[in-house]
This record gives sequence, structure tokens and C-alpha cells, in this order.
Amino acid sequence: MTSALITIAIIAWLMQIALGWWQLQRFNRAFDRLCQLGNVGVGRSGGRFKPRVVLALAFDPQQRVCGSMLMRGLTIFAQPKQLKQLHGMHQKELCPDVIFPENQACQTALMLAITSKS
Repeated sequence: MTSALITIAIIAWLMQIALGWWQLQRFNRAFDRLCQLGNVGVGRSGGRFKPRVVLALAFDPQQRVCGSMLMRGLTIFAQPKQLKQLHGMHQKELCPDVIFPENQACQTALMLAITSKS
């Protein structure tokens, strides 16, 4: 009985590693596509038991959003999604509390992405 539980725990741990690697690969591909578009700003909101949010924005030379990526979730199944409603907006027009009125984590990530662009 004990060896069966240990085996199940080891299999679950290995699955966690494999699926975490898969998620990281999806994120890296999406982030590489953004980096090809222009200067990229990345913001992250944290929380141990709350859904984490990673938001990245690509800005063109006129400081307009030309690409975006949002990953939100608690599990390894979170996928990068585009925020098409932000495309074309100027950096100064981005107001986190207007864009994400109900989601504090997304507001924090957007604010950090705006201020951290390279």
C-alpha cells in the first residue's frame, strides 16, 4: 500500500514537471513573437493562493500597443491570450482601472507592464 502511494506521488510529481515545462514553452514562444514587434513591457501580479497574472505589451516606435499577451490562472493549463482591445492604443491612454475594472490582479500587471517597458 505504501509503495503504491509513493509511486502515485512520484508519477504526479513527474507530470507536474512535464506539464510545467510545456506551459513555459508556450509562454516563451508567445513572448518571442512579442519581442519581434517592438519594445516589450512585462507586468506580473502575484499571490500564493490567488490566480497569477502575467501581462506583456509590445510597443511600436510611436508608443502604441502593437502586440499583447495575457496569462492568467492557478494551474499549468493557463494559456497566453491576446488582448486585442488594447492594440492601437497609445501608452498614455492605457488606464488599468478602466480596462480591468473588476480585476485587481490584471490592473497591477498592466500598470507594471506600462512602466517596465524597455
